[in-house]
Amino acid sequence: MLHINKNRYMLLIVLLSISVVLTGCTGNQAKSTTDQVNNSSSDKIQVISTLFPQYDFTKAIGGESVDVRLLMPPGTESHSYEPTPKDLVDIQNADVFIYTSLAMEPWVEKLLTQIGPNTIVIEATKGVLHLDAHDMGLEEDSDDHEHEGVDPHVWLDPANASIMAGNVAEGLIQVSPSEKDLFNKNLATYQASLKSLDQQIESSLAKFPKKDIIFAGHNAFGYFAKKYEIIFHSPYAGFSPDSEPAPQKIAEMVDLMKASGQKAVYYEELIDPKIARIIASETNAQMIMLHAAHNVSKDDLKNNLTYIEIMKENLTKLEEGLSLK
Repeated sequence: MLHINKNRYMLLIVLLSISVVLTGCTGNQAKSTTDQVNNSSSDKIQVISTLFPQYDFTKAIGGESVDVRLLMPPGTESHSYEPTPKDLVDIQNADVFIYTSLAMEPWVEKLLTQIGPNTIVIEATKGVLHLDAHDMGLEEDSDDHEHEGVDPHVWLDPANASIMAGNVAEGLIQVSPSEKDLFNKNLATYQASLKSLDQQIESSLAKFPKKDIIFAGHNAFGYFAKKYEIIFHSPYAGFSPDSEPAPQKIAEMVDLMKASGQKAVYYEELIDPKIARIIASETNAQMIMLHAAHNVSKDDLKNNLTYIEIMKENLTKLEEGLSLK
């Protein structure tokens, strides 16, 4: 009896030993699989972009080689955005950080002194000629300290967007030189699309001999207006949407609409169109949104809305407003 129990005891030890070995193998296999997933994710270039345009350019140029995050939460108005402490840590841990310019994101200036050498920093608008209120023929706003009189909305001219896309590609190549040919190929394709967009906008708007627009938002479309010879009348002075237009300026817009016979008043995305509502109520005008592409809504981001799609939709809405009689 004792002999039988001893045999059973030995058998139990053997079985337990096999179980431990198998469990260890299974655990190592599972850990190996997890590591592969993590490595697969980390193999992508980790990019953080401040604004939507360069976020979209990065997706188009980097393709499957990049994992790009839009810093601002969807639906956030860009001019009033300030990064959180977590945002700043994430930026410092990214492979690439893309900002527009110090005119657009003044908070970046301090951050640049804190970013280590492992993060490639791209100023998306490097090489773009920035214009100020005087260049745009606008009244300067002495309270517009945020932008210091410089118009930061350069991406609304497709030619400037093309330069920005080139800067994005240059930064991605710095991180992954082995993918230079891929990034340059994608860049060439995207820049061709931007050129086609430019030609489409120019030819479509050329059929309107008079291109005056009442825009009840801040002066975001200066580069667009200058490129396509459109006159944007706005009650806002300067480039910041945070300032409130004077009642006299709103009254001037109402009088201008009545005198010109215009039937559309435009407003901008992600900002309460209260000024447009006032003008529309006084003139029976139709309210139409123009999208300056600073940021997009949560649904738009989920549905992969692109910069080019935004610009084509703007063209459609401009044609609609200019056609109203």
